[in-house]
Amino acid sequence: MDNYTDRIQALLRSALQAQVDLGMGEFVVESPMSTRPAEVAERLSEVGKVVSVSEAFGASSAGQQHQEGIPLTQAATFASLTDHHEAICNCQECPLGQTRNKFVYGVGCPTADVMFVGEAPGAEEDRLGEPFVGRAGQLLDKILAAIDFSRDNIYIANILKCRPPGNRDPQPDEMAKCFPYLREQISLIQPKMICALGRIAAQALLQTNTPLGRLRGQWHEYAGVPMMVTYHPAALLRFQSYKKDTWADMKMLKARYDRS
Repeated sequence: MDNYTDRIQALLRSALQAQVDLGMGEFVVESPMSTRPAEVAERLSEVGKVVSVSEAFGASSAGQQHQEGIPLTQAATFASLTDHHEAICNCQECPLGQTRNKFVYGVGCPTADVMFVGEAPGAEEDRLGEPFVGRAGQLLDKILAAIDFSRDNIYIANILKCRPPGNRDPQPDEMAKCFPYLREQISLIQPKMICALGRIAAQALLQTNTPLGRLRGQWHEYAGVPMMVTYHPAALLRFQSYKKDTWADMKMLKARYDRS
């Protein structure tokens, strides 16, 4: 019975992890300890309910509202990305300022037509002070090269500028403190397109709780800027099956870029 229970728990964990990477946030499920074999398949199709991950932005399921006092965009208040970086690089607005190694601002062309936005720095990013330089970043570089982009002609940034301990998900209060920094970057760069990498970045920019699986494959807007949503490269490292959908998203982005 113990082996059977272990198998069921492993299956549930795998199913839940897949749902998280599709953008489903957190889940509440009953313990499988007393689940009869005949009920397992039914339970796997009912693996819990979504818990909001966008409280910091007052997100609605329609994705149209935003928290009072945190507008989607505003006129740039700095003369350049360099000035902005120098002004905020010692930020202590949230506890992450005490635990980071390096502040991770962004990298790329300051007048880029396309801007890629992820969720937060990881261990390598925290060590080097540059976004997307670990394994996920190396995969992102390959994806960019496949559509004739590079870090020289696009811009890459994250919602958070400091690494959350243990690479945990960004917390709502952390995102609320850091989001104005990203908003200023977007105002300064004025990209023609934005690509959100992963659930957290997509939901924060669109201010919605809609799962990533229902956001990708179509165009959205962030403050009037066309926006594409796709999987985070880290998800592709765990789930090879996501690569096909990601490639379809990148072809959509490149086709629109070529027409612009």
